[in-house]
Amino acid sequence: MGYIEVKAEREFDMILLGRVAIDFNPVDYYKPLSESTTFKKYLGGSPANIAVGMARLGKKIGFIGKVSDDQFGDYVTNYFEKEGIDTSHISRCVHGEKLGLTFTEILNETTSSILMYRDGIADLQLHVDDVDEEYIGKSKALLISGTALAQSPSREAALKAMALAKRNQTLIIFDIDYRPYNWKNQDEIAIYYSTVARNSDIILGSREEFDLTESLIETGRTDTQTAEYWHKQGVRIVVIKHGKEGSTAYTDDGNHYSIRPFPVKLLKSFGGGDGYASAFLYGLLEGWEIIDCLEFGSASAALLVASHACSEDMPSVEKVKIFILDCKKEYGEMIARV
Repeated sequence: MGYIEVKAEREFDMILLGRVAIDFNPVDYYKPLSESTTFKKYLGGSPANIAVGMARLGKKIGFIGKVSDDQFGDYVTNYFEKEGIDTSHISRCVHGEKLGLTFTEILNETTSSILMYRDGIADLQLHVDDVDEEYIGKSKALLISGTALAQSPSREAALKAMALAKRNQTLIIFDIDYRPYNWKNQDEIAIYYSTVARNSDIILGSREEFDLTESLIETGRTDTQTAEYWHKQGVRIVVIKHGKEGSTAYTDDGNHYSIRPFPVKLLKSFGGGDGYASAFLYGLLEGWEIIDCLEFGSASAALLVASHACSEDMPSVEKVKIFILDCKKEYGEMIARV
């Protein structure tokens, strides 16, 4: 395929940097959050979910992050360790900062919302001293989540990790992962997002997220114009997601590949993006063709929006492959491919 090159001999397939949180999803769903009374606790946060997803797919994963020095901090580190994720570079806060709490509202199959508590938050306390060059040099790839750029000292830690990854020829993946919390204004978002994007090998984001990233460069771009711009900056693969309309991966040789969502009975409308990212990136690291990576990612996303959890319901390789085969038997070979 030749779109990405990784150091095959390295210990870790990927190290992720950024947000770890606690998700509370209602058991009594399909009603307003104000009326839900019973919730189930899960590990959450987009980079944390992707880490679990990739570990479930058989990859060796590490994580750089900051967690609270309490029972919830114990919960997430213990969960990672049970999934086989290295926690040697997850450290505890020392000034009482707490993990973010996310309460989800599932009104119906297609309408959900998220209520986040992110003041005095643990993950944004990640410091440059927590970022170790030797650790990053042991990994084939580094994924930086956009939420890590929202405040200091986390943003400087993320930028340091990016610089060290470049110096060590570690593949840089930028998952834009926009959340409105903690940012001061749109210019701030554009400055830090575009800085990391320019230094990345792979960028994943929605149309809205790319618009935010490009707002100080040029507004109103089409997907093709966006891809062409970032390719000129040195980005190898640009993935632009359009939710129910599907997604397209643009490669720096001028090609593009599109995928539609697989048909599935929805339970909720969130969580699919993290399943998509973990499965798509798994395929890239396996050396698959881009369209096969997209298909695998779309299938994993479908399984996630049909389930109650995000991290807890991340599928295995076998489960995703069986799902794809079953869909093709029922709907035809080209069910998701455009």
